[in-house]
Amino acid sequence: MQAGSIDRDASGLNAEGAGAFHVTNRLILSIAVPMTLGFLTTPLLGLVDTAVVGRLGDATLLAGLAVGAVVFDLIFVTFNFLRSATTGLVAQAYGRGNRREEQTVFWRSMIIALTAGVATIVLSPLLLWAGLMLLDPGEAVADVTRTYFLWRILAAPASLANYAILGYVLGRGQATLGLLLQTLINGVNIVLSITLGLYVGWGVAGVAIATLTGEMVGAIVGFALVVSRFDPTARPTWREIAERAGLTRLFALNRDIMIRSFVLLAVFLVMTRVGTAFGPVTLAANAVLMTIFLVAGYYLDGLANAAEQLIGRAIGAAYRPAFERALKMTALWSFGLAALTTLGFFLFGNDLVDLLTTAPDVRAVAYDYTPWAALTAITGALAFLMDGVFIGATWSRDMRNMMLAAFAIYIAALCAFVPFFGNHGLWAALNLFLLCRGLLLLSRVPRRSAQTFAAQ
Repeated sequence: MQAGSIDRDASGLNAEGAGAFHVTNRLILSIAVPMTLGFLTTPLLGLVDTAVVGRLGDATLLAGLAVGAVVFDLIFVTFNFLRSATTGLVAQAYGRGNRREEQTVFWRSMIIALTAGVATIVLSPLLLWAGLMLLDPGEAVADVTRTYFLWRILAAPASLANYAILGYVLGRGQATLGLLLQTLINGVNIVLSITLGLYVGWGVAGVAIATLTGEMVGAIVGFALVVSRFDPTARPTWREIAERAGLTRLFALNRDIMIRSFVLLAVFLVMTRVGTAFGPVTLAANAVLMTIFLVAGYYLDGLANAAEQLIGRAIGAAYRPAFERALKMTALWSFGLAALTTLGFFLFGNDLVDLLTTAPDVRAVAYDYTPWAALTAITGALAFLMDGVFIGATWSRDMRNMMLAAFAIYIAALCAFVPFFGNHGLWAALNLFLLCRGLLLLSRVPRRSAQTFAAQ
């Protein structure tokens, strides 16, 4: 065999990525850093959209955009599983060196994404009605939301295809390509949002069309880049793609991850709902302080992505030393950065509050709860990391069950703490939820890892 060639057989198996491998800091950061940078483009996009509509000088337009964004958050959180499940399955196939299986998972995920996207468009009148009924924004704001929704919903097939594409790319550890695609999607979106929303004068419709265009460009370019790199000798047949056992496993993963995502969303919805009882100023202060949690979440998500790929690859390769080293090293990075973040927010949290709001009454209330918000980085570090571990290992049932258990603890904590400690109790319950979710998942790792590697 010539140097640099790939040992391949007719089944689509080859040596690329397969077998034993060494987990290093450089390998971890090569995935975590690009994905963190990619995630950071999303809040930048939100700021640009808000600024574009805000410059139109009509508060109704800004409110309509905000309501529309919430409706889409509720819709698309349903489909987060497309990215996660694809990453775990592709990473394991990559660890086995099975290019045919990688391609099979990709095509299955793409078919589900496009089918679900078209179904979402067909059901869009019902989804819009349900969203407006739930949020009840008033007729003037609802009219703006309808305009935004009816344009942006057309991006559903492309948006869900981008989930599948990113899942495949991350599963193979190609985080730089993931960064490129995220930057392309959000970059096109930002440029067109400014151009169409402000200079052409299309307002909210222009912002929605910009999102539609960005998602479509990203899907087309991402699909072309991924498929062009496929090994033609490992191309799966339609029968392999439609194999019942493979589809059943993918749907089971999708179901468990979807339930987990809904419960996580419920945690923050309940927190907001309980927070309304403390009045608008405290509610606004809580919203400002949640930004601290979200800031830490960007790089903790990046490290979770690294854990997904490395854990999945180690399981696919049946190489336990890589599994254990990946777990330990990503944990060190996660807790180290989380500790620095918590310390930074303890020292400069009030300055961040001042940057995020100019309202004196909101600032004064937020100062009282800044330490609780600062703690979310350290209490949430293990939960973020364990999500990555369990997604990469495809232990989705455990992830779902531990999320439900942590949610039960959260509700109990709210009932116990809030009546006596008010908003302090609300933040204490959130920190307890994050901590318990991480610890519950960690408690399952020894047994599940022993079972996984014993079966290989």
